Amino acid sequence: MATYSFIDVQATLAGPTGVVNMGYGAATAEEGITIAAAADKNTMTIGSDGEGMHSLHADKSGQITVRLLKTSPINQALMIQYDAQTLSSTLHGKNVITVRNSVSGDITVARGVAFKRAPDLTYAKDGGIVEWQFDAIKIDRNLGTYN
Repeated sequence: MATYSFIDVQATLAGPTGVVNMGYGAATAEEGITIAAAADKNTMTIGSDGEGMHSLHADKSGQITVRLLKTSPINQALMIQYDAQTLSSTLHGKNVITVRNSVSGDITVARGVAFKRAPDLTYAKDGGIVEWQFDAIKIDRNLGTYN
């Protein structure tokens, strides 16, 4: 029987202002990391006579969301990168995010990555989480196997 653990997940943001670990060991929240396509890969069109057509889109863009505990020191590292990269278009959108699962062999590489916005901050009874959202021009994925 196969087993999954976040212990096996490595995630990094690498760009013109440095490299930041966002996977296991970064005080990642329970909700972890989400990788989502920005658009559908296909559009199906049905004609008036009932015949159909599929249109394949070359779009590989998407969003990556990383959720960290409020107390994670990685929040400060990401905020420093965000501040530096949003001062000018010189550094903006030039990051690469890599997410790997060393046991299954899953690997996702996102290129042309930009910070979407500064995270919302909540100060409440419990510390909560800080969500960092990124837009990626191209996301390539390969799912491994848990054999």
